[in-house]
Amino acid sequence: MGEEHTTASVQRYLDDLAGVKGDSPAEPIVRDLLARSVNRLHLLCASLLCRSYPRLTRPPLNLEADEMLSSVVERLIKALKGVRPPTVRQFFALANQHMRWELNDLARRLDKQEAAVELRDSVVPAPPDSTGSMMSPNTGRILEAIENLPQEEREVFNLVRIQGLTQPEAADILGVSQKTVQRRLTRSLMLLSEKLGDLQPVPPV
Repeated sequence: MGEEHTTASVQRYLDDLAGVKGDSPAEPIVRDLLARSVNRLHLLCASLLCRSYPRLTRPPLNLEADEMLSSVVERLIKALKGVRPPTVRQFFALANQHMRWELNDLARRLDKQEAAVELRDSVVPAPPDSTGSMMSPNTGRILEAIENLPQEEREVFNLVRIQGLTQPEAADILGVSQKTVQRRLTRSLMLLSEKLGDLQPVPPV
């Protein structure tokens, strides 16, 4: 079944899930939903891991997308017991949120391990990266500006500019046209430029 049918299939499962009432079991629907969307979930895991958390792919964790996907699926099974995302876009937004929580948890645990080793061995700490707890004021401004984007623009910006998906892939994930993705990405860049214009390098004369 082609990718264009995946969105429709996922939406049917979401509709079925929304219709579960009372003591009727929802778990079979949830598992079918996750099985149908697993390819897109794997794509999101791989792109987010490699693009934004590359440190976790190296020793000592050596995290791989398949391992991350397994943990995220477990998170989603629990989350979907109480949450009923009505649309495909909201479902993948929920998945994306749990992916970031999973990776942030792993990054924090790794930071604690490294801090313990540094204390024990009295070594100089390595420079912080994007998953560390230390950041410059400018980095904080950038992250805050991204977080404050309108939801639709923030989703597209995260998928394309942070996770490294192509615009057609982002359109598939969000269930919108590629032109819509282009429009939202352009608007997100304009809004960020307005907020962070003073951080841009001065163009050569």
